[in-house]
Amino acid sequence: MAKRIKDEFTRDWIIEQSIDVLSNYENGILTIRALHYQLVSRGMTNTLQHYKRVVAAMEVARWDGRVDFEAFSDRDRAMCGETKADATNLDDKQDEAKQQVRAWMRSYSKNRWENQPYYPEILIEKKALEGVFAKPCRKWDVAVGACKGYPSLTFLYELSERLREQQRNGKQAIILYFGDYDPSGEDIPRSIGENLEKFGVYGVEIRRIALMEQQVVEWGLPPAPAKETDSRTANWDGLGQVELDAVKPEKLIAMLDDALGEIFDNDLYDELIKQEDDEREQFQAELKRYVEEDL
Repeated sequence: MAKRIKDEFTRDWIIEQSIDVLSNYENGILTIRALHYQLVSRGMTNTLQHYKRVVAAMEVARWDGRVDFEAFSDRDRAMCGETKADATNLDDKQDEAKQQVRAWMRSYSKNRWENQPYYPEILIEKKALEGVFAKPCRKWDVAVGACKGYPSLTFLYELSERLREQQRNGKQAIILYFGDYDPSGEDIPRSIGENLEKFGVYGVEIRRIALMEQQVVEWGLPPAPAKETDSRTANWDGLGQVELDAVKPEKLIAMLDDALGEIFDNDLYDELIKQEDDEREQFQAELKRYVEEDL
């Protein structure tokens, strides 16, 4: 039986500090593991026992109302779809439809990357961090997907088909990868590239954005022992496993913005916006004509 740790990092300390950390983020951005690392940066010991203490404290804090039940991201356990059982209100449906029509009138936009030389996709190692990447990826109009470790053959096949199509359109396909600093995290980009070539897709640029040893050292990220179950650990000379969750969300978003900014041609985008303004007038005129004459 593990010996119980007695120190100043009590449940009350954890809850108090957690409430302060969570006040800086929208609901659903942080995982509990990411919260753990933020508490480590505030002095808490980085051990499995302390992580379990954080999990237990957040369960108590949510039940007693000090922390919102929606505070944390838990995408591995999300529901799909919605069972609609509320009474239908005709007036509400009409208002909703009118709002949709108004939204459609203003909705025309060119595809942000259509005249860019690159076709980017964002791959992250952990599904739990999709909540961090989803909003900035929507802002950039780029796809983001979680590999959940080494990606499945189905995931890789679908990726290869998308990249193949964009290469046929003259694009330079590029993958921006965010993963843990550990033996697998270092190897996954190589494995992705190798499998893409097996599917006949060559020349894809794969940039590992995070995590790398220099970042771990520069940012003083807390390491944990590399997974003993990872067969690559024995031949790995790294500093020790560091999870991507240890990086604050705002830093991950800044890294994503910088990486996409490096490959995005703003002059080409300005040209696209000029076309968009001209075509929006045609779009709106055709919609008005359709509503007035064809419906």
